[in-house]
Amino acid sequence: MPSMTEETDLRVAAAAFDRSTARKAEADAEDERKQVLAWFPREDWAALPLSRYALGQAAPSGSGPTYCRLMEFGTPSLGSIRGGSAAKHIMFRHHSGEWRMAAPLRGMEPQEAWEELRGQFMRAFEAAAVGDFEAVDDLELLRFGPALVTKSLATYFPEHFLPIYAGEHLRRFVRLLGGSGQADVPAWHSNRQLLDLVRSRTEFDGWSGQEVMHFLYERFDPRPRQRAIWKIAPGERGRLWEECREGAVIRVGWDELGDLGQYQSDTELKQALDAYWPRSSGASLTLARRLLAFRDLETGDRIVANRGTDEILATGTVSGSYRFEPDHAEYRHVVPVSWDDSHARKLPKPQHGWRSTFAKIDPTLFARLTADPADPVTEGAQPHAGSSVTLPEDVEGVLEALGRKGQVILHGPPGTGKTRLALGVALALAGRTEALDSTPERRAAAQAEMLQGGRIRMVTFHPSYGYEDFVEGFKPDLTATDPGLTLALTDGVFHTLCAQAAAHPDETFLLIIDEINRGDLPRIFGELVTLIELDKRGLPLTLSVSRRSFAVPPNVRIIGTMNTADRSISHLDAAVRRRFAFLPVGPDPDAVSGTVGPLDLAQFFESLNTRIARHLDSDHQIGHAYLLRDGEPIATEEDLAAAFQHEVVPLLEDYCLGRADLLHRILGSLVDEETGRLAQMSPQDLPDALATEFISGPTGTDA
Repeated sequence: MPSMTEETDLRVAAAAFDRSTARKAEADAEDERKQVLAWFPREDWAALPLSRYALGQAAPSGSGPTYCRLMEFGTPSLGSIRGGSAAKHIMFRHHSGEWRMAAPLRGMEPQEAWEELRGQFMRAFEAAAVGDFEAVDDLELLRFGPALVTKSLATYFPEHFLPIYAGEHLRRFVRLLGGSGQADVPAWHSNRQLLDLVRSRTEFDGWSGQEVMHFLYERFDPRPRQRAIWKIAPGERGRLWEECREGAVIRVGWDELGDLGQYQSDTELKQALDAYWPRSSGASLTLARRLLAFRDLETGDRIVANRGTDEILATGTVSGSYRFEPDHAEYRHVVPVSWDDSHARKLPKPQHGWRSTFAKIDPTLFARLTADPADPVTEGAQPHAGSSVTLPEDVEGVLEALGRKGQVILHGPPGTGKTRLALGVALALAGRTEALDSTPERRAAAQAEMLQGGRIRMVTFHPSYGYEDFVEGFKPDLTATDPGLTLALTDGVFHTLCAQAAAHPDETFLLIIDEINRGDLPRIFGELVTLIELDKRGLPLTLSVSRRSFAVPPNVRIIGTMNTADRSISHLDAAVRRRFAFLPVGPDPDAVSGTVGPLDLAQFFESLNTRIARHLDSDHQIGHAYLLRDGEPIATEEDLAAAFQHEVVPLLEDYCLGRADLLHRILGSLVDEETGRLAQMSPQDLPDALATEFISGPTGTDA
């Protein structure tokens, strides 16, 4: 059930919602629904050919778009099912000519598979027509395309379904209205459950499905509050800018790949990139991830169009879904954008990460770029007063896991920012969100102040750390005349935090345990390993040393960080492992978007980690922090040489345990195969040597 506060918020928000804002969208949605019914009447499904259903093929002349294309791209007002790959359509034809199908259909001929799929669609429609919705739940094949199926049901039977199709969104809205939000039911089942809850509440009397949908997303949007902001170059030196501006779009190349919607993963897209533009050591994985991020841009996302590394052409707001235009002359990957050229300007200094087509932009920098054009874009400047600060997506993810599990462990290779992320979550819990997008100095000051406040505590585990440090134990009494001979019962850091939390039940208390895997966890936690589970919070237990009654309050949260290069997750005590949610914090190539001479840092970083994963394992990759200075990608030959020669290479030598042949397989010509000795060269020559060894082929530098 929702809390009293949530209940009040819902009623107040519903009363304040301007329902007239949804009326135009409602009229547009009805027009789109009539279009679907005109092209694909229910009675025609029995003879509907595969050529009129599936993506990846040309529909018969004069027949209009295929059903899947119309539902995904041609009916935005009916509700979105975009994002991700074409696998959501259960079967589609790949760019290679191969048919891709959901697991139950694999091994069948395309026509046989289509007849099975079409039959299940028809049975779903027949069941919905007579109100037998449980029968729809039994159609196992349709569970492989829940969003498409739910949108189809809502289109043909709008009186029985709401125009909301994402399973996670539906479950969150169900919980908001007091339902259980089951995770093991298909999206159409959650949709019906949400509709029943809406109809049971008087504040929604007389509301249409479109009004409900617009209200829920406007007031209680379950999507991340801050998505990545991308810089995207419209062709080399901005040569396509006029076409993009006039067409209200952004275009990128790599046309040979075909529709990006056909690729289900970055690995699959990387393989296609390597086939068309062979590269060394997997550097194309970075580009694959950026192309998929381009494909999955959502309405409302912000982007920047640039020319070169020092000119903003415009800022933009994504206004529609990605599409592939095979008949266009070039740059066929397209996303609609509403452009604002009032922010066009020359920057006082180049942005080193803007040489490639794609680059992420820090929210603080974006705030400066979209400020008054008369204001210089200077280093360290802060957003104007009153600018809203939203939580980064990774912080949101940790907060969600903490709410669900109570405690999380952030794990990954060294240098990936695990402790920084934990402290970022702490800042959010402490109400210091303005520090998240501030300068390193201000963020550090806010963190220090926060750790002095009592609600947030931080400790580092090590082999000598024990139960008496964490929970309770007898230690020398420093107030006694002879402290070496007098012992006193002393509360550990967690015991103290829990006592404070119990005294302030309306506030959240957090313990950050850095290097959690370096401690003997069963010995440190003792009997408290049971009490930290959320369903056992508040349960009293007698402590083994003092025999005092103790309970872990429900408002306590724990974040641990662990370096997987030191010890993998599998080595943790099983009882402890079950009680934590594990969130990976991996190397982020976008964090090192930049160049040093001819070297693209992100591509070098991705390529090096690909080799490390191949010859060692993914736990021994290097983090992006090794290529950062003061939070920014390294930009000089001297900094690159220092990072590579004094940090990266020694770390790899340690991983390789003195095996010169293994180090040679990772670093190639940069080390001697027999001795493992690093080739000596001047800092000025290192960028070219690294580019030669780790990067080849086209790089997509359209800045």
